[in-house]
Amino acid sequence: MGSRVCVSCFVAIMLLLMASARQTDAQLTSTFYDKSCPAALSTIRKAVRTAIAKERRMAASLIRLHFHDCFVQGCDASVLLDDAPSINSEKNAFQNFRSLRGFEVVDSIKATVEKACPGVVSCADILAVASRDASEYVNGPMWTVKLGRRDSITASKDLAEADLPIAFNDLDAQISSFAKQGLSVRDMVALSGAHTIGQAQCATFRGRVYNDTNIDAGFARMRRRGCPVSDGNGNLAPLDLVTPNSFDNNYYKNLIQKKGLLHSDQVLFNGGSTDDIVTSYSKDKTAFYSDFASAMVKMGDISPLTGSSGQIRKVCSVVN
Repeated sequence: MGSRVCVSCFVAIMLLLMASARQTDAQLTSTFYDKSCPAALSTIRKAVRTAIAKERRMAASLIRLHFHDCFVQGCDASVLLDDAPSINSEKNAFQNFRSLRGFEVVDSIKATVEKACPGVVSCADILAVASRDASEYVNGPMWTVKLGRRDSITASKDLAEADLPIAFNDLDAQISSFAKQGLSVRDMVALSGAHTIGQAQCATFRGRVYNDTNIDAGFARMRRRGCPVSDGNGNLAPLDLVTPNSFDNNYYKNLIQKKGLLHSDQVLFNGGSTDDIVTSYSKDKTAFYSDFASAMVKMGDISPLTGSSGQIRKVCSVVN
């Protein structure tokens, strides 16, 4: 009798654990704020559109913030935390330092949302929604954002420097970096297409325009003019020379012409395993948009904090 009771208890416990796991998985849903903060999405969208109208480059910056968040500890807004006694900010990682931007826009969005719904909407979800709205505003793809993430109370500069891709990476390193996050080669090529908008600093492409051989000679000469050998590290150049402010598939057309600005861009079309994907996206914008949207949703699913994990920060740059 005792053994049968124990077996029954064990089965009951297992069923509870399974139900709990399903509940946690279900917490990321597009309708998460429908009742608790129905104005959340429209408030974020309005603020994103206002920010990009003031500065077109902000669209790329907001998408990049979400990307750099999710690749470190998952999509938990750890990238937004400032230095503190127990926090070594990811903002100081060499992939982020002096180049990651848009923090003030996120802070402004958060402050506005807090007035409407105090303590309800996470900074991690704001990043996810803002990246989608930024894409849409500059004629890029749309996707349904799953919501319900909570904010981390930790950050890791070391993990940021270990896990974030680098502008100087070769193809194998790129593939490995994305695979570590559960993203496929196709996901990687599609997400790299975000470089159809935005700008890069001279320090990130100097080696390419002076040393790479798989580069159009005229393109290299033009980019060298704004990027001297030993000066101008912060000088900017558009990642897409043709349509730098509009989200389209010209990025892939540039790669085929050997006009990718970053080394890590051009390796996607350099006689390797990703050439066919680049070629297909260069010919079919619809396919690129579809794959980009799918990859952004997949990226947004990387290790979110849900349930009682983490917290809902009142201010995105500091823990409560």
